[in-house]
Amino acid sequence: MDPSLAEPAGPPFPEGRETLEPIWVWRWVEPAPAPLPLPDRAAVLRSLWFFLLTSLSVYVTGGVLLAVGLLSILLAHEMGHYLVARYYRVDASLPYFIPLPLVSFVGTLGAFIRLRSRIPNRRALFDIGVAGPLAGFVVCLPVLWLGVLEGQWVPLRGTGEGPEYFGEPLFFQWAVSWLKGPTPEGTMLGIGPLGLAAWFGLFVTALNLIPVGQLDGGHAVYALAPRWARRVSRVGLVVCLLLLYHRPTWLAWTVLLLLLGRRPHPPTGNDGAPLGWPRAIVGLLAFAIFAGCFTPDPILLSWSDFAEALRELGRYLVQLLPW
Repeated sequence: MDPSLAEPAGPPFPEGRETLEPIWVWRWVEPAPAPLPLPDRAAVLRSLWFFLLTSLSVYVTGGVLLAVGLLSILLAHEMGHYLVARYYRVDASLPYFIPLPLVSFVGTLGAFIRLRSRIPNRRALFDIGVAGPLAGFVVCLPVLWLGVLEGQWVPLRGTGEGPEYFGEPLFFQWAVSWLKGPTPEGTMLGIGPLGLAAWFGLFVTALNLIPVGQLDGGHAVYALAPRWARRVSRVGLVVCLLLLYHRPTWLAWTVLLLLLGRRPHPPTGNDGAPLGWPRAIVGLLAFAIFAGCFTPDPILLSWSDFAEALRELGRYLVQLLPW
């Protein structure tokens, strides 16, 4: 017998095992999207042009402090969306600001970005959705602090209701109580331009976090619980209709929400990707911010006051007719 063919001295496998079968581990790895090009010159100039127009509109409406405070909040909000979208390589437009002089009491209707490609998974959807409100809220806090310190106690006039009176979100109430102390009897806090910027910043944050359609809150709800997103959106629409019955100031926003919430939220590229418990905690934080920024009475205008204002507008327009 050839010595080279002799059996090995020890067993080739561990004791009790005669064969070793290969173990195959399968793991789905999402393909990395292609890198995004930088915005072209025309897009940058267009976005900058709208920003400058809105800055001028806000400045003419309320001065430099309102412009700096409010545009800082809005810019942080939109850049939060934009930068996180680029991180996930989702094609997004630069922020577009909306000037609204003479009509809006702050000179603007806000800002927006457009998402032009599909969001890859629920993690990206959640992060893009909440990044804007969280960034805007962080910038709003120092503006709120300065705005409350800027405010002065003034005598309460009449019933305390009318288009010049604003409802106070919880965060605003807490800031006033902490920085100003109890409200003296028969007075109210008269806010300046920074206080108005902070109030509008809190209100815009709450509006965007309403869990309807493709608002920021709707994105977050779909990312956290896609099966419940449609039902939550319908409940949000019903609540907005009830708020409209309560105050006419919800008219324009309710119409917009009805348009945004009429269709179900579109799926992401991979709805099966896990979200993870850290994002669930951030979702609870976003809900707490929504609760603290929201007020059912943003402007204390009743339906009777609204109807009277429409009649006055009608009489004014009739006087302009050439007869």
